[in-house]
Amino acid sequence: MITEWIGKRCFNAVHQRNLVYNTCWEDPRLDRRALDLGAEDTVLVITSAGCNALDYALQAPRAVHAVDMNAMQNALLELKMAAIRTLEYEDFFEIFGKGLHPNWQSIYHDRVRPALRGSDRAIWDRRLDFFDGSARRKSFYFRGTSGFFAWMINGYLNRPQGLRESVQEILSAETVQEQAEIYDARGVSEQLFSKPMRWVLRRDTTLAMLGVPRSQRMQIDRGYPGGIGRFIQDRIETVFKKIPLKDNYFWRVYLTGSYTPSCCPEYLTPEGFDQLRRGLVDRVTTHNNTVESFLRVHDAPVSRFVLLDHMDWLYERHPDLLAAEWQSIIDRSAQHTRILWRSAALDVDFVDPLTVQANGTHVQLGELLRYQKELAAQLHVTDRVHTYGSFYIADLNGVAA
Repeated sequence: MITEWIGKRCFNAVHQRNLVYNTCWEDPRLDRRALDLGAEDTVLVITSAGCNALDYALQAPRAVHAVDMNAMQNALLELKMAAIRTLEYEDFFEIFGKGLHPNWQSIYHDRVRPALRGSDRAIWDRRLDFFDGSARRKSFYFRGTSGFFAWMINGYLNRPQGLRESVQEILSAETVQEQAEIYDARGVSEQLFSKPMRWVLRRDTTLAMLGVPRSQRMQIDRGYPGGIGRFIQDRIETVFKKIPLKDNYFWRVYLTGSYTPSCCPEYLTPEGFDQLRRGLVDRVTTHNNTVESFLRVHDAPVSRFVLLDHMDWLYERHPDLLAAEWQSIIDRSAQHTRILWRSAALDVDFVDPLTVQANGTHVQLGELLRYQKELAAQLHVTDRVHTYGSFYIADLNGVAA
């Protein structure tokens, strides 16, 4: 179909050689509970913006391997790690907390750049305006493809009279009840989800900027009453009215372009920065690779896997590659391996039927997975991001490298 072709072209055009995610959209508070990391654990996580790889490192596991096909995403994590190693906290927070630093160019050249690999230097040498505040999109959190849409949303918030002020009041509210009262009394829903905005939210080009491939959009259209547009509206209304925003740094940075010292990821807190700088940052390594390819050459068992939501689009496009990825996970898994993933779908039905080999026998993957359904459900409802349809925690039984 022509719409499917256009959707794939839009997604590929946006994602190839571009920074897509400037911040992670998976709540590590859930992951900390679900992963239950110990000193002997080795973690594999898809890099995204690298925030959560640093969060896991703060739990002091043996190692964190951040793997991503997009070199830009790994370059961002490398930039953060170089800055942790070379800067004082105040400068670090200006750059990655506020999203810009007036002295970024000199800080970068004199201190951060020498700590980067050559390939990462080449990437950031060409993108100095991402952090110096000189461009029209001043904050780093308005850069990259998802950041561009955040910038457009911020422009939209300034148009309906009083909408920006209402959103700021909601972000500053002390209780969920206060949030809901402001949201309803100010008519935020009617202003925010105007007819033109609802049309924009249904476009494949818009979703591509947000990192949502057409396959994920179709899963929601099939499984959610009202489709993708209604799903987005319902989820955002839930965030505003039912989830505490006081510490919801995901939506704060998206709606304002910056974090605050009291509402930010752990790596941006003074305590987190200090722990990373004193050595925990050195437990994180980046790899420009697919999950399968990395595991094929990695020579040690991995006990924790965080697969984000990438299986949605991998299954839709390349189910054979998804099966191969799971085979590599089985082949490289340690004892007591645990795997986390998220999905746009309300219920994932394509993982368990995959055929894999374990202990010399071909079996369906579901026979090897023991789902922690109660824990996953308990954590999912507290998710501060609240844009995923489902969350999974599975232990791998009976196999170990």
